[in-house]
Amino acid sequence: MTNGDKTEKIIYGITQGDPNGVGMELILRIFSDEHIFKYGTPVLYGSPKTFSFYKKMLGLEDLRYHLIESAKDAQEGKLNLVVGSSDELQINPGESSEAAGKEALNCLNKALEDSNHIKALVTAPLDKQTVAHHQTGFSGHTGHIANYFGVDNYAMFLVSDELKVALATEHYPVSQVAENLSQSIITNKLEVIYNSLREDLNIIKPRIAVLGLNPHAGDNGLLGKEESEIIKPVIDQAFEKGKLVYGPYSADSFFGSGNYKSFDAVLAMYHDQGLIPFKSMAFYDGVNFTAGLPIIRTSPDHGTAYDLAGKGTAETLSMRNAIHDAIHFVKNRLQFIEDFSNPLPYTEFRRERFRIDF
Repeated sequence: MTNGDKTEKIIYGITQGDPNGVGMELILRIFSDEHIFKYGTPVLYGSPKTFSFYKKMLGLEDLRYHLIESAKDAQEGKLNLVVGSSDELQINPGESSEAAGKEALNCLNKALEDSNHIKALVTAPLDKQTVAHHQTGFSGHTGHIANYFGVDNYAMFLVSDELKVALATEHYPVSQVAENLSQSIITNKLEVIYNSLREDLNIIKPRIAVLGLNPHAGDNGLLGKEESEIIKPVIDQAFEKGKLVYGPYSADSFFGSGNYKSFDAVLAMYHDQGLIPFKSMAFYDGVNFTAGLPIIRTSPDHGTAYDLAGKGTAETLSMRNAIHDAIHFVKNRLQFIEDFSNPLPYTEFRRERFRIDF
């Protein structure tokens, strides 16, 4: 994107998250470094009161925001602020409260309403339990954002340089995982992460590993039949269509042996099966990415961290990476569209032109 000789920076949104968690202080500490502005133009959806509270607490008196009505008015080189909540709130770092949940939800919804004017959305952590008091059926950022865009087929995708893990099922109790697995669900998740690897992460011919559900991947039916009846048929169908999809693998040996290093992404069957190895390797620098949305959405891979809130010591790396990845994925997606929008037709002339005789 250019404007004359000047490169137009990508406009991206950031939600403040739970005002009693670490979200706002991470944001302020990151944007106190002016170098962050060279990567894109940020729009913060938050409360001026929360901003001022943490600015004072952190001693960042020189940090200012530029108040705007919408992201369409964002200015480069500034931390633009759209008021996402004007509720009067007593800020108590480290304390869970329904009022804090309401503010977090208001800021998130304001960002979604403004989504036509931003290319990516970075969400700071919120407390699902407190937000659920104000939004029926709320189970987290991922489902809420997907519902807003009317997207049924999406994937929770945890990414780092070392490991990329998507989930077939997300926030189900372990006792309900098997009954919520089906060939169609796994097929859809594979399709989403395959396309996302190509379009958003610039991996044109990705290799994807699929984990089994049961110990030892069912041990040939001795410990469960989900592998043979649900998972393996989907893998075979994908491979027949030219996708490099392999498995099902026994999760313990797959990660313990380092086999994951041979793949671009892993599809885990349930939450802890994927997140335990991911957070063991990338707790401080991993990023939560929602694949399959019309907008790029990332988040740090940690929660509100109430035990660290208000201390100014929480690690900023995951949030920094969430910002950088969001901008990078937007650029990849734009490049993919440009590269594949007008492929050259395969004509008789071209066949003759590039024919090699032996």
